[in-house]
Amino acid sequence: MNIWIFNHHALTPDMSGGTRHYDFAKELIKRGHSVTIIASSFHYSKYQEMKEYKDKDYLCEKIDGIDFIWIETPPYFGNGFSRVKNMLSYSLKVLKYIPKLNLKKPNIIVGSSVHLFAVYSAYKLSKKYNTPFIMEVRDIWPQTLIDMGISRWHPFIILLGVLEEYLYKKADKVISNLPYAYEHIEKFVSREKFEWISNGVDLSNITYIPKEKNEKFIISYTGAIGIANNLQILLDVAKRLKEKKDIFFRIVGEGAEKEKLKAFVKENNLLNVSIDNSVPKNKVTNILQSSDVLYFNLKDSPVFNYGISSNKLFDYMASGRVIIFSTKAKNNPIKDANAGYSIAPDDVEVLQKTILEIYNLSQEKRDAIGQKIRKYAEENYSIEVLIDKFEKLLENEIRKKNA
Repeated sequence: MNIWIFNHHALTPDMSGGTRHYDFAKELIKRGHSVTIIASSFHYSKYQEMKEYKDKDYLCEKIDGIDFIWIETPPYFGNGFSRVKNMLSYSLKVLKYIPKLNLKKPNIIVGSSVHLFAVYSAYKLSKKYNTPFIMEVRDIWPQTLIDMGISRWHPFIILLGVLEEYLYKKADKVISNLPYAYEHIEKFVSREKFEWISNGVDLSNITYIPKEKNEKFIISYTGAIGIANNLQILLDVAKRLKEKKDIFFRIVGEGAEKEKLKAFVKENNLLNVSIDNSVPKNKVTNILQSSDVLYFNLKDSPVFNYGISSNKLFDYMASGRVIIFSTKAKNNPIKDANAGYSIAPDDVEVLQKTILEIYNLSQEKRDAIGQKIRKYAEENYSIEVLIDKFEKLLENEIRKKNA
């Protein structure tokens, strides 16, 4: 198969963030397929350009056997009009330039949200090349925006709602990394059109290494530092435990709340906390393996009614460390693994109690919990397991198209 994937925010391991389509593409190439990923190189959380274009609007690169086409898009910060301009720029340039590149005709096209304009461009090109069109939903727009507080009667939300229904109906198949997304999608199309394909982890990048004893008991968080992550809770616990000199809290990442958290650490003289810059995906392993506990938190919000599928969580699981899952989502991989700790979000008292409970466990018991979580990730969320499902779906749609 020759597969084209349109994902505005696709990343490679030398950048910080999720690498779903890079990981998928690498495994598909191992199996004899060819994959082209069309992405923007303006980083969605660092708010910086990752490539140099000079006088061109796009770049073509071969990375680990994957053909990447990077689209230059205008910069933005936050979620205002400049971000919408960035989205539209990606979609319009895709439609303008991709047909001019004399690429080998695809057998199938995947259009991946977050935003629906990218998916629309993928659909239009699937019509041009007469290929099956797979719509991938990683965030349910516009419902996610409504759940975040934007009025459902806002003109932009109404536009997205019309586009959403149109694309669901035009897609040959709708896939999502969210396990319960079908509860929303089946309002527009039949349940049979939906397939769940989770995010996962490349286990070759995160090998299991038993935790070495050191002077500090380290609780780590890696990833986005935004309102939804509510990391103030972790700092509140750090403040309460500041007299326990051997417990250390580490936050690694970028986001709109980072400077606010750093100010809190400084104001309260929290010498037991570090807030560090994000690192490339291929360097995260060292942070995970040097930790005793990995903290996963999301604020209680209707945004998570359809489940979560966080790349960070599966990286945590693969590292084989004790995980605190502090999220009220419809699914819970840590509970499913029958290991780790699942607690209510946004509760300082409960989080402090849980950290101290893990702190008081023997290293042997902590290792046993981590190994159980790792095994569950191997069996359910490895890239190989997920690609078995994805590859079969793509082949079936191509077969139906050619029948």
